[in-house]
Amino acid sequence: MTFSVIIPTFNEAPNIARLVADLRRHAPASEVEILVVDAHSPDGTADLARQAGATVLLSPKPGRAAQMNHGAAHATGDVLYFVHADVGIHPDYVATIRRAVAAGHEAGCYRFRFDSPHPLLRINSYGTRFKGIMSRGGDQTLFITKELFQRLGGFNERFVIMEDFEIIRRIRRVASFYIVPQDVVVSARKYETNSWLRVQLANLTAFMMFFLNVPPPRIARTYKALLNYR
Repeated sequence: MTFSVIIPTFNEAPNIARLVADLRRHAPASEVEILVVDAHSPDGTADLARQAGATVLLSPKPGRAAQMNHGAAHATGDVLYFVHADVGIHPDYVATIRRAVAAGHEAGCYRFRFDSPHPLLRINSYGTRFKGIMSRGGDQTLFITKELFQRLGGFNERFVIMEDFEIIRRIRRVASFYIVPQDVVVSARKYETNSWLRVQLANLTAFMMFFLNVPPPRIARTYKALLNYR
């Protein structure tokens, strides 16, 4: 069983080399290929990823869903593992995912904890132990067999936001979705420029719009308007 790690990036120069090095440190190159799919970042992300040992692809279309689909189309692994650039992976990711797939789980994700001691963020982290769709997210790193991914038709590129929730909802209709009882480490950078309450309200608003089938571009505009970005 081989793995293709797919990392969509845009202006991730501070993070990408560290992530690629961590992924390679904990897995032999014969078992894991690392594909960074960059959206033409002007900050040198692609060069840094290439120097760190990743295969770099330039996405022909904007949007994280399109980037991840592009990576999957070039992937050679039996299992696709989608990872955001600012995530700290679990060191046993290969063995853990291999066991989950061998046990019949065609897809799944990890729980997470934030790289911040903020007490309220522990609430968010604790919630990722549960199976509800609102407890999920791309930051938790998604693994899925290539066969299932292709059968589902990949990510829906219409979703310029919430693409991870949308595909998980489809996965659960046809396959077993497993929550790995271990943590990956997620960046709290969104909370550095917004209060905890502000981020929760933005998340809740996006979820409500998602469940009401509001067009994804409108969800994205609303979400970005509710938050401050550096």
